[in-house]
Amino acid sequence: MKLALAQLDQTAGDVDENLDRAATAVADAAARGADLVVLPELFTVGYFAFDSYARVAEGLDGPTFDRLSALAADHGVGLLAGSHVEDLAASADAGVDVPDSDGLANTCVFYDRDGARRAVYRKHHLFGYESAETRLLTPGETLATVEFEGFTLGMSTCYDLRFPELYRRLADRGATLVCVPSAWPYPRVEHWETLARARAIENQCYVAAANGAAEFADATLLGRSTVYDPWGTTLASAADDPTLVVADVDADRVEAVREEFPALRDRRD
Repeated sequence: MKLALAQLDQTAGDVDENLDRAATAVADAAARGADLVVLPELFTVGYFAFDSYARVAEGLDGPTFDRLSALAADHGVGLLAGSHVEDLAASADAGVDVPDSDGLANTCVFYDRDGARRAVYRKHHLFGYESAETRLLTPGETLATVEFEGFTLGMSTCYDLRFPELYRRLADRGATLVCVPSAWPYPRVEHWETLARARAIENQCYVAAANGAAEFADATLLGRSTVYDPWGTTLASAADDPTLVVADVDADRVEAVREEFPALRDRRD
């Protein structure tokens, strides 16, 4: 399977412009033969545009999510559509299970090649360090996995990388590829690189960490989107400019690594 991470520039608060960038990236990825495209965290609004969260929030049947669904269908790709600010009340009104009947969430959606919504993940670990996320958003409560092209795809978001137990739970559910839409800023470059690689090594699965490449008033995203294989080897990566990161991944490789070095079987409670 060919996997593409869209490392996007972002304009704070401008959903239409940011969606246009995403559309261009998805079209480019599809032209390069991508089967699965991963977009960054809150790329639609810009993670640090906290004052815009309430204004742009939508239910899962809102126009932003509809456009992302159409992108997947138009290009015939699986699309892990980064994340957008979800209006939980609007989703509940549409019959979607939500963690709270009110409030906002940082929500990733996976769309299949036909644009069908196959999985929803709301960020579990909300970032409180110099961030308004914990004040503005409601954490998710359920994990998300979905079958796609021979992989069991797991979903997580940015700060979740610091909590290895979440990834072990995904591994226990059979995840062989975990995608991590992110908005990771400078200066924590070493943390970004080390944590994503560690999650791949300890769970013997692919980890695809898709970061933004944007500058905000108070922070700059560091880019460096990377695909790691089940040994923690870097398959493809970027610097800090907007770009596509493309890698070939093989579901059989996960099984082979786990058979060769059966660390997961050697666990003890």
